[in-house]
Formats: sequence, structure tokens, C-alpha cells
Amino acid sequence: MTLPDSQKVNEKKIKVLLVDDEISFVEVLFKRLNKRGIDVTKTFSGTEGIQALRNVDYDVAVIDLKMEDMDGLEVLKIFKKMYPKVAVIILTGHESEQTAHEGMKYGAFAYLTKPCDFEKLVDTIRKAAAD
Repeated sequence: MTLPDSQKVNEKKIKVLLVDDEISFVEVLFKRLNKRGIDVTKTFSGTEGIQALRNVDYDVAVIDLKMEDMDGLEVLKIFKKMYPKVAVIILTGHESEQTAHEGMKYGAFAYLTKPCDFEKLVDTIRKAAAD
């Protein structure tokens, strides 16, 4: 008999920091990831994300590239400097090979484009947390 995720005692809950200024997208993703047993903190700007990273040891950060206050690549660089162990997944609606290459160069674990298949995102988060 397999236990539901909520009853697995020894399984470590993955802590994810979500950084995106698209509020409705963040809210939907927050609810869906929580239902999968992933502990999600939502932030709505690069500045909020950096502040949150100072307070908690996250396993994975999911960062949008285009935000009002700060470029996602800049947030990625700061995250990797502050806490090099956090795996960063770039999730953006603005795809370009050059940007993906830059993100990987600065230490991103993966680069996914919106709209992203939810199962692929969950799988990528789990792989990043295990890495």
C-alpha cells in the first residue's frame, strides 16, 4: 500500500521560493505546488525574493526573467552569490536561446518557458532539490 504524500513521514518536504511579479500566475502555481506537498513561499519581485532568501534555506528558487523591479538574471546572480547551494529554475514567457545560455552560465539548474507543463515543472523541481 502506498501512502499519500501527506502521510509520508521520512520524506523531506521540498522548500521552493517562487519569484514572479505576475500575481495571478504566482497564486495559481502556489496552490498547485502546495497540493503536491511542496512547501512554497511566494514573492512578487526580485527584491522580495532576495529578502526571503536571507531568512530561509530554500532547496529551489523558481524565478521569472522579466520583472518590474529587477531583471531575473540579476536576481539569479545575487541568489547564487548569497546561497550557492540553492538550485535556480528560470521560468519565463520571454524565451530566447541567448537568455537561456546566460542563465545556465550564471548557474541556473534549468530554463523552462511559460506556459510550462505543470508535471514537467514539478519533475524539474524534484530533480533540482535532489541534485
